Amino acid sequence: MGLLGFGRSHADGDLIEVEGLPVRLRVNRRSRRIALRLDRARREVVASAPDLRGLTEAARFARSRADWIRSRLAAVPASSPLAPGLELTVFDRACRLEAGTGRTRLFDDPDGALVIRAAGEPEAFARSVVRVLRHEALTGFRALSRRHCETLGAPLPTVTVTDTRTRWGSCTPGRAGAPPSVRYVWRLALAPMPVADYVAAHECAHILEPHHGPAFWALVRDLVGDPSPHREWLRREGPRLHALGAAEG
Repeated sequence: MGLLGFGRSHADGDLIEVEGLPVRLRVNRRSRRIALRLDRARREVVASAPDLRGLTEAARFARSRADWIRSRLAAVPASSPLAPGLELTVFDRACRLEAGTGRTRLFDDPDGALVIRAAGEPEAFARSVVRVLRHEALTGFRALSRRHCETLGAPLPTVTVTDTRTRWGSCTPGRAGAPPSVRYVWRLALAPMPVADYVAAHECAHILEPHHGPAFWALVRDLVGDPSPHREWLRREGPRLHALGAAEG
């Protein structure tokens, strides 16, 4: 969809093109002006307006900033397929992807590295690998969550893994007899262990402190020390994790 036809209305979430580049139109009612920002995880630029009527103006503004959009998107990591031969780390363990036949397998090779062996064409191969990685992420984050909750004296949460792109984790405190629940992005299993551990500490601390106030950050520092290096790693390297296997969804 192009930006011609300024008389037409736009809907929240419309994807338009600016000189062939993707731009997402969004309503941001907390904002007082038209703005552009880069969504690194989705590899697109977002043009926002305070209300629906402003989206047409947001589209015009995006068109006037084509060079800015092009330069920002050029710096976003390209999609990296989950294909045979790719080497990863899973909670700091070296992991290699291999093509095989039959059922998908996860095993240790003689040098101690993990191997994920899967069959199928590229998309099927990638889906099989993701299923294994999600299972490993769930197992790992259950263990990390248990350790941090035991340290905090907090109730153990139910743990799930997702592939959201807006946040690395989320926590819903327990209520009315229900346990708290914590969700992690499975791709964090591919980050350095201290980074994954920081996110686990962050979400477990939310079981006791739902807001990002001084008491919350004091709990996080008690668990993992200074969180700044881990937050910086996610800001800098997070887009690379999201780009991994992105073509396969």
